[in-house]
Amino acid sequence: MPAHEYSHDPYDDVDLSDLTLDTYSFAAGEHETGAAPGVLWPLPVVPKRDSRYADLIPAEWSTAFDAVEDPGDGQRWSTWLSVERGARGPEPRPDWVVTDEAAIDTELGILKTGKEADVFLLERGVPGDDERRVIMAAKRYRSEEHRNFHRSAVYTEGRRTRRSRDARAIAKKTAHGRSVAAGEWAYAEFAALSKLRAAGVPVPYPVQIDGSELLMELITVDGAAAPRLAQVRPDGELLASYFDQLREAMGVLARAGWAHGDLSAYNILAAGERVVIIDLPQLIDIVGNPQGMELLMRDCHNVCSWFSNKGLDVDEHELFGDLVAQSFGA
Repeated sequence: MPAHEYSHDPYDDVDLSDLTLDTYSFAAGEHETGAAPGVLWPLPVVPKRDSRYADLIPAEWSTAFDAVEDPGDGQRWSTWLSVERGARGPEPRPDWVVTDEAAIDTELGILKTGKEADVFLLERGVPGDDERRVIMAAKRYRSEEHRNFHRSAVYTEGRRTRRSRDARAIAKKTAHGRSVAAGEWAYAEFAALSKLRAAGVPVPYPVQIDGSELLMELITVDGAAAPRLAQVRPDGELLASYFDQLREAMGVLARAGWAHGDLSAYNILAAGERVVIIDLPQLIDIVGNPQGMELLMRDCHNVCSWFSNKGLDVDEHELFGDLVAQSFGA
């Protein structure tokens, strides 16, 4: 029986002046069949059973169900609830993450271009509520034919594609395979950020993954996007602090059996007095990848070369030896 059809009037013995919004919604028949009591359709409450109820609706109720306009150009409804639970950032989530169903995503322009992806600025906010609004980085991976990155096989050795059909499509380089490959890189970075954040490595918080689009925390300094390490000129004390932070972060990776695989001053952000590591789709399993040690050594070389050029006395071979020892539990 539909929710609004009754064998008798349930309100025959009720003082209608005491009706609440929830009980009125039953009387008006606005419940979805089988829904829990008090759940309303997002429509104005219009009596369907008896017009006598119309005179009992307080005036303020009539404005509680105003229609929301569709998103405009460069906007979309938030995709938070449209992705599966496992594609959302790990808990505990930062307070700034906007999970409201009523939120709208607004494109704000491109932040930077890269070898395999472009990063855009995207605002997610609830219309009319400035406290439920955040600007994030939206990293969108390109398909293989549109990327300027031809060494991906080096990083994916030892990595498995989750579905055999997708693996065959990637191997044959079909249109579907190219799309899957872009999504695999995005998912790999989402998974890497989630694992590294849990391990205490300074990385952006991963908000969600949706196909080839990764939404994550925008790292800022004084309200602007943080510069890359290659763009700053820190003084001696801050320079030494940056290196110590990176050495510790690389140590955490090594103890977990990982290496960044493409670490340099161009994918490290200088966020005030701290560093944040970015661009992690190729996170390397040092043991599982036949070139793991070589890639770890390259990370050490790139990092130490930049700091040496800025006047800090560091040794890439010493750093490499320390990280290898940590990776084997020494």
